[in-house]
Amino acid sequence: MESVQNLPPHQQQEFMTKLEQMQMKDSLVMYTNLVHRCFGTCITSFRSKSLDKSESACVENCSARYVKMTQRVGLRFAEQQALQQ
Repeated sequence: MESVQNLPPHQQQEFMTKLEQMQMKDSLVMYTNLVHRCFGTCITSFRSKSLDKSESACVENCSARYVKMTQRVGLRFAEQQALQQ
């Protein structure tokens, strides 16, 4: 981020705006993947408009595991980037 500080103020703002957009897109992609994976794994019937206990527990466990896995992958990626610099 040091090189960003060397940019003129208007380019810094453009960079930060683009970075925020990319982060929002990444968050939405992660959420979409989580919903797709956990719904497909946990929801087994459409008998009622609410989840039964086993489906609800499955979704909670699935989403917790997915978020932990995503965080772990992010940390490993950051570690590899740090080693390359």
